[in-house]
Amino acid sequence: MLSLIYSCGLRRSELLNLKPIDIDSQRNIVIIRQSKGRKDRIAPLSSKILDMLREYYKIHKPKTWLFEGKTENTPYDERSLSNVLKQALTKCKITKPVSLHWLRHSYATHLLESGTDLRYIQELLGHSSSKTTEIYTHVSTKNLQKIKSPFDDL
Repeated sequence: MLSLIYSCGLRRSELLNLKPIDIDSQRNIVIIRQSKGRKDRIAPLSSKILDMLREYYKIHKPKTWLFEGKTENTPYDERSLSNVLKQALTKCKITKPVSLHWLRHSYATHLLESGTDLRYIQELLGHSSSKTTEIYTHVSTKNLQKIKSPFDDL
């Protein structure tokens, strides 16, 4: 679940509302239906995530929801998902405060750092305003260090 949030830039509610049919393995996309603002969108599906989902599917055989709750026909619980993140952080000995939304933020930041155009990131995240997406344009020291001074060409 955490890997899928990060690999597609999903909101918590978007992950929990996914159905098995929303995973389009033929086109390598995830269909995110009726997200924030009642809009549908798609996100690219990583081949690594697709492999993980296939393994998950073999074991759990979800019917209604991709990630099902304890009670039949209910989605996985939000609090349980937060607990999954807490357990993962504990296992990895990460003490820095991390939230599920931080994974979405990291997705956008890493796309931006790898050269993805901000307009594409806006579309992938489902932002109606570019102003919302611009919060991810904070400058990273790593990228600043790569900039060549024009003086070097004199």
